[in-house]
Amino acid sequence: MFYTHSTSNLSEHLFWDVDRDNLDIEKSKEFIIHRVLEYGLIEDWELIKEIYGLETIKQVSLQFRELDAVTLAFLSAIFKIDKKEFRCYTHKTSMPSFWNS
Repeated sequence: MFYTHSTSNLSEHLFWDVDRDNLDIEKSKEFIIHRVLEYGLIEDWELIKEIYGLETIKQVSLQFRELDAVTLAFLSAIFKIDKKEFRCYTHKTSMPSFWNS
């Protein structure tokens, strides 16, 4: 697949802990999609839809071990899939986060 976009088109705050120039759009797609879904702006969402397409985002997001409740609800509504279909729903961490305890 040929991509005309790079991570430089996404919000800077998404990749504060990694060198964004070393991220490959295809090889790092799970990482990129996860960051955008949890921390991105609407412009970032629109960009990953353009880059990967909704079907790829759906397939990748179904496999995430962790998603916050808001992101899970958003994806469930967008893809018209029950939350129980997402791996993160069935494999919740045994230690609740500070904010959700």
